[in-house]
Amino acid sequence: MLFIIAICVLIGLLYLYGTQSYNYWKDKGVKYEKPLPFIGNAAPLFAHRVSVTTYITELYRKYPAEKYVGFYVASKTALLVKDIDLIKQVLVADFLHFYPRGLNSHDEVIEPMLKNLFFADGDLWKLLRQRLTPAFTSGKLKAMFPLIVEKTERLQHMARAGAAKGAELDVRDLMARYTTDFIGACGFGIDTDSINDKNSMFRKLGKRLFNLTPRDGIVGALKWCAPNLLKNVHALAPEIEKTTVSLVKGILELRNYIPSGRNDFIDLLLELKQKGKIVGESLEKLNSDGKPLTVDLELDDMLMAAQVLVFFAAGFETSSSATSYTLHQLAFHPEAQRKCQQEIDHVLSRYDNKLCYDAVKEMKYLEMCFREGLRMFPPLGFLIRKCSRPYRFPDTNLTIDKDVIIFIPVDAIHNDDKYYKNPDQFDPERFNPENIGNIEKHVYLPFGEGPRVCIGERLGLMQSLAGLAALLGQFTVAPGRSTRQTPLVDPASFIVQNISGGLPLSLTSRKK
Repeated sequence: MLFIIAICVLIGLLYLYGTQSYNYWKDKGVKYEKPLPFIGNAAPLFAHRVSVTTYITELYRKYPAEKYVGFYVASKTALLVKDIDLIKQVLVADFLHFYPRGLNSHDEVIEPMLKNLFFADGDLWKLLRQRLTPAFTSGKLKAMFPLIVEKTERLQHMARAGAAKGAELDVRDLMARYTTDFIGACGFGIDTDSINDKNSMFRKLGKRLFNLTPRDGIVGALKWCAPNLLKNVHALAPEIEKTTVSLVKGILELRNYIPSGRNDFIDLLLELKQKGKIVGESLEKLNSDGKPLTVDLELDDMLMAAQVLVFFAAGFETSSSATSYTLHQLAFHPEAQRKCQQEIDHVLSRYDNKLCYDAVKEMKYLEMCFREGLRMFPPLGFLIRKCSRPYRFPDTNLTIDKDVIIFIPVDAIHNDDKYYKNPDQFDPERFNPENIGNIEKHVYLPFGEGPRVCIGERLGLMQSLAGLAALLGQFTVAPGRSTRQTPLVDPASFIVQNISGGLPLSLTSRKK
């Protein structure tokens, strides 16, 4: 009998522990999703039944009249912000209250490869951003363009071989191999040849980064449920960290820690390292007079490896997702595709039929199509921020506390008829310079907004448009036998949306 009582008491205590923070939104009078003990509302995410973007989009649509909706991700208290004016406050106007992304499950113990510009918060993020921003100037990007041209020629060769066979080509995989090749050359300074070799080391690394295994899912879920207990367990798979660190250290040693003149990302990091410690004002710490402390950061080998990894991961995956989805839409909209091809032919005829930086800059209709593809299927379907101090949302009765996680529903906003007429329709004219003023501010967020806007936006745009121009200049894409008009989102997708089964299309060589 005593044993049974003890078990009941233990279960009761566990229940109380697992639900201790789950009255937060109820107490504040905010509509919220009813949570389960320990895991909150994250059961479908942890079980990979839906992607994070799909979950956020469904939650957005479930509460059409609310400015915000509360929910819980394991031990974390979260708020989905739907109101555009409040989104502006979070991303731009009150950025100092929301500068962290909050992607790391623990605030202080951060694993080495996650000390990168995307995952980092606080002073680490500020100092990295301060030093890395000059690496993405127009001049630096233009110097990288010959690397893009080389990879587009391989892309054309691979597509030609596939078209000759008359078989469908998975353009999702094709564009991933192209962007992997470019980012591998531009980031690591290595000729990866992923276009010709689908089993190349870099293609395997790229797939491993975004194809989550059961190990990744279990470790990730447990770290969010018990962040303090598992703070020293790495979320990133050991083989990813080991491969990246080995590659980067090898390249640094080969170059004797001196820029080689390749104009790749490692060269840029070496140039930045030569300038010495990064010094700046703290976001987090104040002097006794209330002014920010001066903080510094040493750009060592591990920190450089972390930046190279995120440069590689973000550079190839987001661009390949966006370009392949644009091709998919053009396959179902032949008139828009023909208009793109006519523009590509016309522009290249003035540049000796050779792709170059200035030619790509002139392809305005192609860019309109690409931006519309980004609207319909943004690779990052949500933005995430964490409250750094108590904050009251303007013109509301809601005050939230430090550490509340904020979700911005990018995919849901992009596909809401409140902001875009006929959002399911592929309409590049939305982004015609004459019409773009009709789009409400802060409702187009494929690269984020505010001080944490994507630092590589222009690089991503450049490599994406070059790849599209190279392919559409020589081929016409059309739906194949197995092509789905509405692709299925991979339910295991975490940060970047992925598509189940790829994007198979038929490619035909153009007769000019």
